[in-house]
Amino acid sequence: MDYREWLGEAARERLRMQLNGEQLDLFYRYYHLLVEGNKKMNLTAITDEKEVFVKHFFDSLTLASHLSFAEVDSLIDVGTGAGFPGIPLKIAYPHLRLVLLDSLNKRVTFMKESVAELGLRGVECVHGRAEEAARKPMFRESFDVATARAVARLNVLAEYCLPFVRVGGRFVALKGADVKEEVEQARPGVRTLGGKAPDSISLSLPEQMGERHLIVVTKERPTPKAYPRKAGTPARNPLHSS
Repeated sequence: MDYREWLGEAARERLRMQLNGEQLDLFYRYYHLLVEGNKKMNLTAITDEKEVFVKHFFDSLTLASHLSFAEVDSLIDVGTGAGFPGIPLKIAYPHLRLVLLDSLNKRVTFMKESVAELGLRGVECVHGRAEEAARKPMFRESFDVATARAVARLNVLAEYCLPFVRVGGRFVALKGADVKEEVEQARPGVRTLGGKAPDSISLSLPEQMGERHLIVVTKERPTPKAYPRKAGTPARNPLHSS
C-alpha cells in the first residue's frame, strides 16, 4: 500500500491540514531516503512504511494541531536525528526558515543530502551541541518555535531549547504517553529559563499506534545569560527548585 493518500486524509481529518500531491510525493521520497540512509547508519528503529508514516510523519505534524504555522516564520529542531519533526513540518509549511541541529555529524550529513534531494529551501543543517549553539548570536532568542522529539527529559530539554526562543515564542516538546511527573519536575527550571508553566496536550496517533503529548511552553522573559550551562551539565545536573 502507498501511504501518501493515507497521510493526506489523516492530516486533513485530524489536523485540519491540506497537503497537496507534490507535498505527499515529498513525504514518499523522504521515506525512501530514510530507509536507504538507515542501511548505512542507525537513523531509526522504524522502517516499516506504515509505521514511518504514522509514528514519524504524522507524529511530527501534530505540532500544527495546536500552533498556527501561518504565524510561525522560524523553527529550530534540536537534536533532530533523522529530521523529525523539522523536515515533515518544512514539507507541510514551505515558508518556514528551518534549522536542523544535531550533535552527530553523520546524521547532519544525511539531513543535508536529504534536504538537497527533496529540493527544500531555507533549511540550515547544523552540526553542534545545543548548549554551544544557543550561545551564538545568530541563534540565541531568534526563533518563533524551538522543538525537540525524544531527546531528553523535559527539565533537560527546556535548558537546551528555551534559549533559542524569542520572547513571545514557544518551545514544544513531543513526548510519549506518561508525562505528568516529567512536567512537574520541569516547572521550576522552565520558570528560571523565562518560560510560563508548561501546558500538556494529549493526543492519540492514528491506527491505534499510541498516545502522545505535546508540551508547550510560551516564553515570557529573556533567558538569563548563564543558560544554557556548559556542554553536558544540563543532562548531568538538571535544573530543579532551590
